[in-house]
Formats: sequence, structure tokens, C-alpha cells
Amino acid sequence: MKFGNSICVLNVGGTRYAFTSEVIRDFPLRRVSRLHACATEKEVLELCDDYDRDRNEFFFDRHAQAFVFIMLYVRSGKLRFVPGVCELSFYTEMLYWGLESAHLDSCCQKRLDDRMSDIGMDSLSEGDIVMSGDEPHSPDETVPQTGCAKWLEKVRRTFEEPDSSLAAQILASVSVIFVIVSMVMLCASTLPDWDTAKRKTVEEHRIVEAVCIGWFTAECIVRFLVARDKCDFIRHPLNIIDVIAITPYYVTMAMAGAGMPGAGLGVVGVTLRVLRMMRVFWLMKLARHFLGLQTLGLTLRRCYREMVMLMVFVCVAMAIYSALAQLLEHGLDLGSRNNDYASIPAAAWWVIISMTTVGYGDVYPVTIGGRVLGGMCVVSGIVLLALPITFIYHSFVQCYHELKLRSARYARSLSAEVLR
Repeated sequence: MKFGNSICVLNVGGTRYAFTSEVIRDFPLRRVSRLHACATEKEVLELCDDYDRDRNEFFFDRHAQAFVFIMLYVRSGKLRFVPGVCELSFYTEMLYWGLESAHLDSCCQKRLDDRMSDIGMDSLSEGDIVMSGDEPHSPDETVPQTGCAKWLEKVRRTFEEPDSSLAAQILASVSVIFVIVSMVMLCASTLPDWDTAKRKTVEEHRIVEAVCIGWFTAECIVRFLVARDKCDFIRHPLNIIDVIAITPYYVTMAMAGAGMPGAGLGVVGVTLRVLRMMRVFWLMKLARHFLGLQTLGLTLRRCYREMVMLMVFVCVAMAIYSALAQLLEHGLDLGSRNNDYASIPAAAWWVIISMTTVGYGDVYPVTIGGRVLGGMCVVSGIVLLALPITFIYHSFVQCYHELKLRSARYARSLSAEVLR
């Protein structure tokens, strides 16, 4: 092989591309970059179909037009399907060159997921679409990495992607157990008999709480150290909740060590108790491990316009009906005023429980006009709440479908890892 400062020619389906050896070495496509590390012609032929030593030309019997679009991705960072080419055929080319579905633009990724769903996930495995000896690689493996970088990336995937490996699944299971134990302790601490039980087994409770907090602290620190972007990690809502939930424990321990028990500090003690109750948001950590919570979060993120529209509908109707209810029940008949409707904000409570068909019965109209208005309020509430629900429902189904396909791909990768 002629590397050094020589020119290397890639012949893909009859189309030639000339690159310097330095470009080949740092090429974003892993199959191409691996050519630079080959020491013998046998190693080269494991990566390409033929090799011309005289012209230093590497032959790849692949789809030429598909490689044109892959080269556009290398230059511009955007990967889209070739018009008129089957999505699965193009996906085969992507896997051959070391790309994955995550590199596709979102619209094309959805097309691929729909296509894979149409033919059935059980009938399509990576062994069916990847050529013998060619294994798909994750998006982070397309660019060569040093040993330390590979190790950090492996640790990051283990902590951030529970389905990425067997170790990640075990770690996720342990994390879920600690979350459940912490939630049980939090709920039990509000029981009337908790203080008596805690005085009898004070050491056991302290040990359990310290172990849970220690695990969450260690997990948060490790995830921060291996994060690709530390600023994005700090800005992430779940990570902010982690820090807020962990901090009160250490503040309480520091204050106790200084002889300042939190219960007698007035505003400070109340603040610490409020922050301690933030531990309930650790349940959001389960979103990393359960498909249903991930689907809910993704649906809310995609349907925020519909959610805002729903809130606008409700607020406008609530303003109108609460003003009319206050007028009919309290403002007109001076002889028998309904004090439950003494103000528009008080009437707004009746409107919201009526529109949502909850109807606690604590507030209700007594005049004929108020009852007619109540009927209109209930019917209009049903209609207004139903209008955006269709869009939200379809988005939920789509999000669940996408996440289920992604989880299935992770499961196949995990099976391959176990078998190896």
C-alpha cells in the first residue's frame, strides 16, 4: 500500500475519488479511514473488493449514486435518501460505510422506521442487511478515537443509554432500585408514626439514606465527567433536578455538624424541607429506563403548540363563564346571593371543574340562569378539550412507534454483544 504523501483513489461503482493519505487517515467514514492502518494487501481486501497496487486504487463494488449522497453528508453533515432508491437498500450502503440511522435527517429517519415497521421488525435483522463480516457501528465510532476517548465514550453510553449494553442495563436496574428505595423512604417519612419508628432505628435509616444519596451523587459526578458537553449537561432539566434533590442532604449534614439543626431555623428550615421534597422528582429519572415515560416526554415536547392552544381555549372559556356565573349567581339577585360566587376568581374554580367534568360538588349554581350556564359550560368544555386531543393522540402514537423501533435496534445490538 502506498500511503505517506501519495494519492489514494477510491473507485466506488465506477466513480473515482482521489484523496491524499492524510485525508484517508482522518476520513469520517470508518471503512475508508481503516484503510490507512492496513499493513498488508490481505488486510486491504478485507475492507474493499479489489486493490490496484500500481495506481494505488481501491475498488468498492457498491452503489455509486448512494455513495454520492454519503459524500454529501461527509461535506455538509446532512444525510438524506437517494430519490428513487429503496430506503432499506440505502440503509445497507450506510451500514457498509460505517454509518447508522442516527446520521439521517429526522424526516428520512422516520421514513426508514416506517419502512422497517412495514416489513416487520422480526423479519429484519442487521444480519439480513449487513454484508458478511461488516458490522454496523454507532454514530460515535465513525470517526477514529484514541483509547482514552473510546473508554470515556463507552462509560458515557453505559450511564446515558440503558439499552446500549448489558452493563448499562445492570447499572440502570440498580439505579431504579435506589430510586424506588428513596421514594419509599420519602413517603414513609410523612407517616404519623414515622418519628417514633425513626427514633428506634435511627442508625438504619441514616445508613439507607446515606447509601441512596451516595449512589445518586456518584452517578451524577461520573455522568458529568464523561459528558461530551459540560454546559449542555448542566442545563439539562433532569440534571438540575438531580443537583437540587441531592444538595439539601449535604447542607443538612453540614448544619448538623456545625450544631445548627435545620428544624429550628425558621425560613431556612422550611426551605430545606421544601428542597428535600424535591426528591420526588427523582421519579423522572425513570424516564431513561421506561419507554412509556420517554414517549410522554417526547409527545409533550413535540405537541407544545397544541398544548398551548388547549390552555388558551380553556383560559378564554374560563374567563367568559366565570364572569357570567358571578353575575347570575351573585350580581343580579340582591335578595339571595350565592356567596360561593362572590368574585370572578371564585367562580373560575367552579368553571374549571365543570369544564373538565370533575364536579366536586363543593360549589354549584342555585339560580335557573346559573344552572343553564352550567350546562353550557360542561358541554363546551367537552368540545374544547376534545379539539386538540386528536393531534396529541396521533403524535403520541408516532412517538411511541419511533421509540419502540429505536429500542428494538438497541436490543439487536445488545444480543449481538452477548453472543460475541
